[in-house]
Amino acid sequence: MPNTYTQLYIQLVFAVKDRHNLVKESFRDEIEKYLCGTAKNHKHKPLAIYVMPDHLHFLIGLHPEQAISDLVRDIKSHSTKFINEKKWLPQKFYWQEGFGAFSYSKSQLDTVVKYILNQPMHHHKKTFREEYLEFLKKFEIEYDDKFAFYN
Repeated sequence: MPNTYTQLYIQLVFAVKDRHNLVKESFRDEIEKYLCGTAKNHKHKPLAIYVMPDHLHFLIGLHPEQAISDLVRDIKSHSTKFINEKKWLPQKFYWQEGFGAFSYSKSQLDTVVKYILNQPMHHHKKTFREEYLEFLKKFEIEYDDKFAFYN
């Protein structure tokens, strides 16, 4: 077959280093636009994003030319440089190592988009740690609790 056809929807979840609340509402929108631009530059399709003070959720249509780990590496490194060059924070900004990547079918997209865009409301009820561990359990991903949230 001469062409490649895919339908790959992935929700990326990762945290600010040490899960500090560093992303402020005053610059959250600019970070989200930058992250979406980075994904687009690598041929991925941003579908929903929300950057919380200590973590983010990013739903993309994944282009098959780039591995998920390479995409996350690029998103983290480019956005770290961008945030630090903006000097929004008195200290250096870094993302934590590691990430979650969860796949969805097209029929699930509306629900996932709503979930992502309503992140502030969700975190009135549960912490990021509780949310992330629920994802690991829901997707039946084996993990060691002591390493799921190392610094």
